Amino acid sequence: MTCSKSRSAAFTLVELLVVIAIVAVLTALLLPALASARERGKGTACLSNLNQLGLAIRAYADDYAGDMPFGPKAPPFISPLDLYPSTGAPTSLISIGTGEAAGLGLLLESYLAAEPKVLFCPSSDQFLNTDAQLAQVGRSQAQCSYYYRHAGNTQLFDNATNPFVPKHINLDNLGVNREGLPIRALAIDTQFLCSPALASYNVLPSTHHQQLYANILFSDGHAATRPNTAGQFVVDLGNDVDPAAGFSLILSVLERADAEP
Repeated sequence: MTCSKSRSAAFTLVELLVVIAIVAVLTALLLPALASARERGKGTACLSNLNQLGLAIRAYADDYAGDMPFGPKAPPFISPLDLYPSTGAPTSLISIGTGEAAGLGLLLESYLAAEPKVLFCPSSDQFLNTDAQLAQVGRSQAQCSYYYRHAGNTQLFDNATNPFVPKHINLDNLGVNREGLPIRALAIDTQFLCSPALASYNVLPSTHHQQLYANILFSDGHAATRPNTAGQFVVDLGNDVDPAAGFSLILSVLERADAEP
């Protein structure tokens, strides 16, 4: 009698396989939801980062007669390895090849000293060692997760006889973009695609949020999410191994962001 009860209480192989199958089905159903929730959390953290950048830019402007972080002057252009060939080019760099802080990197010393990692989106589609990038500031070229408006320069290198004069630095008087629309977007997630041939120049793909959307920092200090359904916020160099065209494309993405409601 005891033996019979033991057999009836025990799992049969078929029952065990059924339980395993049910667990597998439930896992398959739950994983996308968990992944989606995780991405929503990262997207929210990205927006928070941009909001903090907006506050830091405003604090900087208050200390510098309304001017946004700008500079430094680009050194002579001698190599395509230098991703800051012209002063005021839209950029994701936080320091240039000489190690000088650039763009949003100018906020690091005084305005983001306690929270430098707000320069990095937590939803990068590629591995990015944020500590290593921050450690490069003061030494060599380093970049963050966001394209910064900086100014409207798209030249490949500075022209000594016709130096670039920034068209929009003052935060409260940004003027209009190349399309004649008011300049509103200050920074945006990098959504950058390029040929593998550019890897030798340390020019690598840098995308976020699986390219489904982009988070944008506007000049009034608020950050917002906008869908990237048509790829309008993607800078795609295709098979072009000349990165020079990238500066105009980056500015075009920011100009599309200017038009967002």
